[in-house]
Amino acid sequence: MTLGVIAALAVGQWVTALVVVFLMHVGDFVERFTTERARRAIKDLAALAPATARVLRDGAEVEIPAAQVAVGETVIVRPGEQIPVDGEVIDGRATINQAAITGEPLPVDAGPGSEVYAATIAELGHLRVRAVKVGRDATFGKVVRMVEEAEARRGRVQTAADRFAGIYLPIVAGIAALTFLISRDPLATAAVLVVACSCSFALATPIAMLASIGAAAQRGLLIKGGQYIEALDQADVLLIDKTGTLTLGQPRISEVIPVDGVYTRNDVLSYAASAERYSEHPLAQAVRDAAQRHALPLFEPQDFEALPGQGIRARIDGRSVVVGNRAFVTEISPVAAWPDAAANGKTTLFVAIDGQPAGILSAADTMRAEVPAALDELRGLGLARIELLTGDNEQTARALAEEIGIAYRANLLPEDKIRIVREYQAAGHKVVMIGDGVNDAPALAQADVGVAMAVAGAAVAVEAAHVALMREDWSLAPELFRIARRTMRVVRMNLAFTTVYNIVGISLAAFGILPPVLAAAAQSIPDLGILGNSARLLKQK
Repeated sequence: MTLGVIAALAVGQWVTALVVVFLMHVGDFVERFTTERARRAIKDLAALAPATARVLRDGAEVEIPAAQVAVGETVIVRPGEQIPVDGEVIDGRATINQAAITGEPLPVDAGPGSEVYAATIAELGHLRVRAVKVGRDATFGKVVRMVEEAEARRGRVQTAADRFAGIYLPIVAGIAALTFLISRDPLATAAVLVVACSCSFALATPIAMLASIGAAAQRGLLIKGGQYIEALDQADVLLIDKTGTLTLGQPRISEVIPVDGVYTRNDVLSYAASAERYSEHPLAQAVRDAAQRHALPLFEPQDFEALPGQGIRARIDGRSVVVGNRAFVTEISPVAAWPDAAANGKTTLFVAIDGQPAGILSAADTMRAEVPAALDELRGLGLARIELLTGDNEQTARALAEEIGIAYRANLLPEDKIRIVREYQAAGHKVVMIGDGVNDAPALAQADVGVAMAVAGAAVAVEAAHVALMREDWSLAPELFRIARRTMRVVRMNLAFTTVYNIVGISLAAFGILPPVLAAAAQSIPDLGILGNSARLLKQK
């Protein structure tokens, strides 16, 4: 643009030079306006950060800046106040609005032992919270930091456009020189230099990426850079972890089978839950939850004994009750007396009462309810290969994979998952991996795009991933791919528009059809068009 102004002045086109300078300022204003709108997501997030905290020191409540709270201190939260730290509730109960962290509008109840997060609001009730993470180490701080870092990361399309913009000036100068050599028309030569606009090439990608990253953050999707939007657009393979990702990671009793006709289903479940009343095993909690769902009475266990890896035994209401795996329980009851129990990918617990077989409980990790619909959407978005990768056994993996219609590989270690990602990449595929745990972190980092399920989950997985979902909701997965598709479609439109516009404009100027003053008026149109087109991404539906 500076060269165009100089050329206009050199041929006496003062008005043309003024028009170029004026439109440069107009374009700069529109660009800053659009960029600020795109960055509003960060400002909105930062504005949600709690400024002060009320802590308990030397038996008295003291109000201090939130950044000065120390890990381990007790924070007092009153009704309607923001929670200033990530921590554990040690006293009190409250209804928590977690929209700032998860994007979920429905509040959750919190009581002693519950985890709470900074920037969430205690709408009802009061709490005493032991600070676990504070400041930028808290979940909310990580969210803001991720969005900030995403702005600085460039994608391959953006980098290529920047490189092209760098060589565009000598190309235009060459065309201008050729125009003058052929036509000997200084006005046509000046018009070529005036109409050429390299800014539009440099703006085509970053404004669109910035708009999408900001809009995605407000919808619960933290994308760490524009290059991951590009990779998502090109992805054709989706690899998924099982526990905590496809499933809730919480076993649930799905079936109770009486085996001798003496005890009913409710009897078997009630005795088993009573025996498991004080057990800390995850399956024990599943048994107790099942009894609670059926409103069954629980008895106080006597002579309770837990044997790790085997089961428990106790006296319940005067009867001897044993709950555990087949090998353990058959020490009490004859093997021949137990019917075949087809696991179908489920874990089985055997129950014996007074030395006789009583029943079998089947437990399975519960699949997230929104998974089947989300996978159907992902297939419709072009994900040709969707595969389950799990460390679980073959039978469990097969049962889940067949239920949702995807391929699977079982009995995998973390290094096996990395190897599978690399195999797909070596075959020319773009791989997206979704996981949530520490064991998924290596594969998440290796994938072209690693997606961590819930930003409040395992810190290692979130740091290794390139995208973090702010809540455990599979409907966000297809939304992530849709955002990438829309963004890259806008980028391609921007690049195509500015390329065609510059070719036409330079051609008309070179042939003397476009005078310098009109060339000056025309040279900012691509910038404005690109900014307007990219701004549509700020309000994606």
